[in-house]
Amino acid sequence: MPTNTAKAFDFVKIDLPPKKPRKSGIIEMRGPYYSSISYGYLRDLLSDWGDYVDGYKFAGGSMRLLSKQRLRQIIKICHANRVYVSTGGFVERVIVEGSDAVDQYLKECKRVGFDVVEVSSGLALIPLNDKIEIVRQVQKLGMKPKPEVSLMIGAGAGTHVAGYMENALNEMRSLDDFTSEVEQHFAAGAELIMVESEGLTEDLPPEKWRKDVIEKLVEKFGYERLMFEASDPPVFKWYLTTFGNDVNLFIDHSQIVEFTAWRTKLWGDKRIWEGKELHYHS
Repeated sequence: MPTNTAKAFDFVKIDLPPKKPRKSGIIEMRGPYYSSISYGYLRDLLSDWGDYVDGYKFAGGSMRLLSKQRLRQIIKICHANRVYVSTGGFVERVIVEGSDAVDQYLKECKRVGFDVVEVSSGLALIPLNDKIEIVRQVQKLGMKPKPEVSLMIGAGAGTHVAGYMENALNEMRSLDDFTSEVEQHFAAGAELIMVESEGLTEDLPPEKWRKDVIEKLVEKFGYERLMFEASDPPVFKWYLTTFGNDVNLFIDHSQIVEFTAWRTKLWGDKRIWEGKELHYHS
C-alpha cells in the first residue's frame, strides 16, 4: 500500500519523480508473460516500489488464463497503489472470434476494472478504420484507449530479428504511413500512443537502432504524447539520456529498480560523478 514515509538516506540528493498521478514520465511495467507474476509477488513489489510505477500491463492476453476472482484481486491491488491497469494488445486475438466478441471483451474489461485498453495490430493486420472504431468504443465505455503503432508490419509478441527476414509480412512501413496512423488515433480521441519497439530497437545492436525515426516522432508529436517500449536496459538508458526523465516508457517488471536508479541519478549513470570533487576529509 502507498505510504508517505520519508525515504531512507534522504540527505543524498536524487531526482525523485513527482507524486502520482503523473502527466509525464509515466512508467508502465509488463505483467505476466515472459515470466509469471504471482499475486503475492505483485503485492510485495508494489508495496516496496509502487511509488515508481504508474501502470501495469497484462501482456499477451495473460488475464485470460486467470480466474475472474484473481484478476479482480490483481486489479484491486494495483488501484490501491495508484497504478492503472492496461489490457495489453489482447484485442487482436479477440477479434478472431468476430465483432460481437470484441464488444463483449470491451464490456468485460469495464466490468472487471481495467483502466486502459490497448488497441494493437502487430500480429493481426486489423484495418485502421476498425482500430479507430475500437478506440472510440473504448472511450464510450469510460476507459482510456491506448493504440499501439508499429513501424514493422507483422511483428509483435516477442518476434525476433531472425524471424523478420523469414516472414514476408514483416515489412517496414514508411514514416509518413506511421505518423498518419498516429494522427488519426489522436483525432479519434486517444491521449497516448504506445510505440512498438520491433523495427526500432528490439533485438537490434545499438548501431542499428532507428534513432532517426524515434527523434522524428518526438519532434512531430512531443514525447509527452508517446510511450516507447523500452524493455531492455541499454534501450531505456538511451531514452533517459536522450530525452530526460519526462519520457514515457514501457519496461519489464524485473527492471523497475535499475530503471529508477538511472532515472533518479541514484546509480549507474556516469554523469553523476562528472565534474565532482571526490574527497573524504577525516
